[in-house]
Amino acid sequence: MISISAGQVTLSDRRTQRRWSVRLQPYDIAAVPVTQEQYAQVTGERPSAAAGDRLPVESVSWWDAIRFCNALSQRKGLTPAYRIDGERVDWNVNADGYRLPTEAEWEYACRADTTGPRYGPLDEIAWYRGNSAERIHEVAGKQPNAWGLYDMLGNVWDWCWDVYDAEVYGSYRVLRGGGWFDEQWSCRASVRRRSHPTFTVDDVGFRVARWAFR
Repeated sequence: MISISAGQVTLSDRRTQRRWSVRLQPYDIAAVPVTQEQYAQVTGERPSAAAGDRLPVESVSWWDAIRFCNALSQRKGLTPAYRIDGERVDWNVNADGYRLPTEAEWEYACRADTTGPRYGPLDEIAWYRGNSAERIHEVAGKQPNAWGLYDMLGNVWDWCWDVYDAEVYGSYRVLRGGGWFDEQWSCRASVRRRSHPTFTVDDVGFRVARWAFR
């Protein structure tokens, strides 16, 4: 886990041309996406289309990610962040357990004090369609950003906590970062994608976060 200091980030949505700023409390975020080995250790399951302990877990839904966060919290003796009741989930913001990052936390961590579309030259920091040979790759195979975070762009998209646009897309949740099969324009810090929380595909995974309890 990498510790991120309090700060502020401005997000934007290309579809609606909207921009909004979010102030952030200190938090921790995983240096790499959850791997298949870690996912199997916590859940006993290996849902991914490609096999490899150091590969990011993929073919996991937003709901799978939420349940993993709670299971990991219980495993570590922490208070689960989510209360799940059927098809409803509430975030207990006072819990010290693991959770998905908000998309503001994700973008702030991705940018690492940079202001351009990416935190470095794309071929050096990300696996995408131009260099991935159209397959997933082990985590941390490319250069990290200035804060020590790997694969924030490319390899697998990251599920975030947020609802994308409830009025238009209902319960669809936010995805960030781009994946191994995406063209270069999808692998930018500001790009927002959406999908149904039950959706699974072989270029979508997640990384965990938690409040910066000391």
